[in-house]
Amino acid sequence: MTDSNNYEKVISLEDDEALKNMDVDNETPYISRSEKDINALMNTVVCNEDHNHELASPSEIHLLRSNRELTASKASVINSMINAGISTKHAYAYLSKEVGGSECVGFTKRDCYNYVNKQKMVLIEAGDSQSLINHFKHRMSGDAMYVYTVQVDQENRMTNFFWRDGRSRIDYDCFGDVVVFDTTYHTNRYNLICAPFVRVNHHWQNCMFGCAFLLDETTDSFIWLFTSFLESMGGKAPKTIITDQDQAISNAIAKVFPNTRHQLCLWHISKNAPSHLDSYNSNPEFRRLFYKCLQGCETEAEFQATWDRMMDEFSGLRNHKWLNNLYKIREKWCMALNNDVFSGGFKSSQRSESTNNVLNGIANKSISLTKFVLSFEDVVARWRSEEANEDYNCKKGLPSLAIRNSGILNHAAKVYTNKIFKLF
Repeated sequence: MTDSNNYEKVISLEDDEALKNMDVDNETPYISRSEKDINALMNTVVCNEDHNHELASPSEIHLLRSNRELTASKASVINSMINAGISTKHAYAYLSKEVGGSECVGFTKRDCYNYVNKQKMVLIEAGDSQSLINHFKHRMSGDAMYVYTVQVDQENRMTNFFWRDGRSRIDYDCFGDVVVFDTTYHTNRYNLICAPFVRVNHHWQNCMFGCAFLLDETTDSFIWLFTSFLESMGGKAPKTIITDQDQAISNAIAKVFPNTRHQLCLWHISKNAPSHLDSYNSNPEFRRLFYKCLQGCETEAEFQATWDRMMDEFSGLRNHKWLNNLYKIREKWCMALNNDVFSGGFKSSQRSESTNNVLNGIANKSISLTKFVLSFEDVVARWRSEEANEDYNCKKGLPSLAIRNSGILNHAAKVYTNKIFKLF
């Protein structure tokens, strides 16, 4: 209802902060104006049928707020999948596949993230997050190089956390040219993403550069995290970062680490492939060609010939969305195309299984965030103790040489650690 001088837009999307904060143009011509007559009845005296914006196309109808709703049954499916440790993006992808596409789900991926995040915020106990902050402050009091950062939402609730200690900064200065960033771990209690930054040291052992709890897997969250990580490391970006295949992560890396080479972890691609390739994955010849493309080709020409042969023999895959997308970003995972990428000896096909086992062991426990961090710190302390033991062993003497009078082996034994010498 308006008067002749003003048209007021009313937006009642209480769960959509982006729309709540939208600027409203008060100069927009009104759609209609009504006035009371002498009998106190409302009559429309002006009706402007011209629209001041483009109408939604048929392919955009499902994006209109009036056509979006999250039903109780679909919310129940999402809750069950999240509680089972399935990520929000995969839960939404499952629903999309079940109903024939995202346009048939009834709500957008952003709606799904908003719903899941609200459920998580309700679950996280206020005292738990404050206890975690108190722990970080306690650590800072005894470690001048300790850093933690917290992101809050519009209602001043803590959502994302990043922390690292002083030793992590020292290790990063020594070994941070290559970083592995993993988002496959979730806390069991709140299903938050536990995202560590890891690498191997001079003994080929795990070392930790920092860790984060994330509420969601959106580009904004990863931008915040990577920015926090970069600032905590004095602005020094890694030369190479290895991650899972995720568009939100890729977007954030391009923005925060524009000069860093982004590589995809072949371990993750191999693990995820069966869910995308269905019956093809059970075909021995397809598997041979596919995994040769992943890490069995030495030159770009050999890779292209193998890929083309795979497409020729299995022509039904020519329009396969997942495979086509994988091919488009082949420079991020094909080893034959990355001979110039510095990896510090860490190939994108490798993954720290000990890190995986340890963090999974912590994540599977239904404990508070603070206890999770304490257990995490115990693990890192054990890694550092093992490093100290190896440092001591290297000081005790040189490893035995296969060829006793070899000058090059004798020199290598003096400059390399025992573990790296064995790899040499």
